[in-house]
Amino acid sequence: MLKEINTVQTEADLLVNEQQIAIAITQIAEQINGLLVDRNPLVLCVMNGGLIFTGQLLPQLTIALTLDSINASRYHNKTSGGAIEWVNTPRTPIKGRTILIVDDILDEGVTLAAIYEYCLAHGATSIYSAVLVNKLLGHSKPIYADFIGLNLENRYLFGYGMDYKGYLRNAPGIYACKEHHEE
Repeated sequence: MLKEINTVQTEADLLVNEQQIAIAITQIAEQINGLLVDRNPLVLCVMNGGLIFTGQLLPQLTIALTLDSINASRYHNKTSGGAIEWVNTPRTPIKGRTILIVDDILDEGVTLAAIYEYCLAHGATSIYSAVLVNKLLGHSKPIYADFIGLNLENRYLFGYGMDYKGYLRNAPGIYACKEHHEE
């Protein structure tokens, strides 16, 4: 497995470097600070992908907020998604709260839509979402993010929270796999 991971990492194309990501995160933070001021949002970090993005976004948010996490997995360390599995749900009560869902990527939108519906069903008064990457698919999605850092092409991406078979979330930038590794 490590040989495959090393090959994927070595052959990948760097699409967005750390400086470009930092600028995108700052722009998202400014938008959130403006829109959610005095809303006291509950920020839900979508695990595991949203960890890096959330960790870099939070120090730039100047608004009052609380933090929790949610983990609704479709991938189970594979490269294609299956059924939603609720690995963990927030301990903080959602009822009556403004929710800000923070995730690494909006791909097909199935996971984000499921989390949105979960929050709605548990009594959230308003729900917003922020994603570091919106993947341009060329067709409609069941949900769109309110705050988007980067719009990127439809390739298999890893780094900055996005993984390749459970690995490479820690890559210092956003990379695209070579075409033959996407299966």
